[in-house]
Amino acid sequence: MTSFGGAASSGMVDWDLAVATATRLMRPGPEVSRDEARAVVTELREYAKASETHVRGFTRLGTDETHDTPVLVVDRPGWVRANVAGFRELLKPLLDKMQDRRGSSPGGALLGTVGGKVTGVEVGMLLSFLASRVLGQYETFAPATRGLPAGGPPGAPNGGGRLLLVAPNIVHVERELDVDPHDFRLWVCLHEETHRTQFSAVPWLRDHMQGEIQAFLGETDVDPMTVLERVRQAVQSFAGGRPEGEEDEDEGRSLVELVQTPAQREILGRLTAVMSLLEGHADFVMDGVGPQVVPSVAEIREKFQQRRAKGASRLDLALRKLLGLDAKLRQYRDGERFVRAVVEEVGMDGFNRVWTSPNTLPTKAEIAKPAEWVTRVHRKPEA
Repeated sequence: MTSFGGAASSGMVDWDLAVATATRLMRPGPEVSRDEARAVVTELREYAKASETHVRGFTRLGTDETHDTPVLVVDRPGWVRANVAGFRELLKPLLDKMQDRRGSSPGGALLGTVGGKVTGVEVGMLLSFLASRVLGQYETFAPATRGLPAGGPPGAPNGGGRLLLVAPNIVHVERELDVDPHDFRLWVCLHEETHRTQFSAVPWLRDHMQGEIQAFLGETDVDPMTVLERVRQAVQSFAGGRPEGEEDEDEGRSLVELVQTPAQREILGRLTAVMSLLEGHADFVMDGVGPQVVPSVAEIREKFQQRRAKGASRLDLALRKLLGLDAKLRQYRDGERFVRAVVEEVGMDGFNRVWTSPNTLPTKAEIAKPAEWVTRVHRKPEA
């Protein structure tokens, strides 16, 4: 197991413990022979490479030179290690600030050690839940670690991303849906390759998103009692603990949303719009390229949409709600409708103006009303 350093383990989150907890709790993958596993890995690498050409041709984004981020086929523990490395890098400024605040309080060092282990276990439990569900992921802020290289544009600090394909999860879902495994693997690669193309062909996008996320984290109140109070209020709202007759303003919000400040909700609105764009664009590309290269794409799409919608169990639905994962499902739907409407109105080249700068990204309102984005971005200047 890769170690992420003793200094990090003694801070606000024990990252090594998070990895160990997730690895211990995660579900076993599907049973495959060694030869079958080797064949799956080889095929996924081949399909990822082939997807580059398909996605570039359809989206008119990127060149051979822009695709310098690695494609890694990993198992569930590998996915966990990669994400812990990314979390540690992305959350470092916030955790350092919280560590400083805690260190200046009486008993702060002891509380930090205990709290770091508790948080490490909690992070590990969350990752164990997600590790069996993610098929692929473009890690935007991935630092290079032992056995997990990362690439990116020249000069990108701490690497610039990597594409992960989680082989056991792909095999599990293709069996669960009873679809052609070769078609399904290529279909998944098309979606994930679109994300890789988005970030490699649009150099400013990574820095823009990192800036938004750091602004979001910077607004976090580092006073533990304040955070605990927000969590308590959030839990009460889910448990029906509000006074009788009080309107439920929090209906539809996840626990993650409920513990945010007003400034964070504003930033989250912008991030939600970007994520809707990225996910919807990937779905649009997958559907656009699919009929040409994936013979059974219609069957795969229908079965996969049904799987997305219903979840695996009542517990799965509850966790999705708690973590805000149901919002991600809406991002796929809303974003895909936005992309489709804009392409129908102004064509692919017209849609690609979305990648010009942060100012041409759609707002959350424009995601729901694509015509407003078209009017704003494509309006002719007055004489």
